[in-house]
Amino acid sequence: MDALGNPVRISLTEGQRHDITQAPELLRYVRDANVIADKGYDSGALVELLRQQNCVVVIPSRNHWARRHYDRHTYKERFLVECFFQKIKRCRRIAMRFEKLAAHFLGMVTLAAALVWTL
Repeated sequence: MDALGNPVRISLTEGQRHDITQAPELLRYVRDANVIADKGYDSGALVELLRQQNCVVVIPSRNHWARRHYDRHTYKERFLVECFFQKIKRCRRIAMRFEKLAAHFLGMVTLAAALVWTL
């Protein structure tokens, strides 16, 4: 089954914490793959980690003076991730974050992700 756009691993953090702090852990076992991310993930350490794992980095650079080449055609596939978030946010319980405990919220997100994956 194709995993493009669907989650393979999920990590829950506080709302004020940036996503890139979780990226090295979530991408630890990714090898020989295209890793597509937006400019928020343009970190030298993350790019170097992915290159050591023989991954093709498809992340546009934030700095206009140090442009990194990336495949623009492949980068367009990132919209599938955005579509996934739109699908799970149709579940009002996730969009409004009604769950008080983080474990319960993570459970609801995992359930919604599994439902999206199977449909």
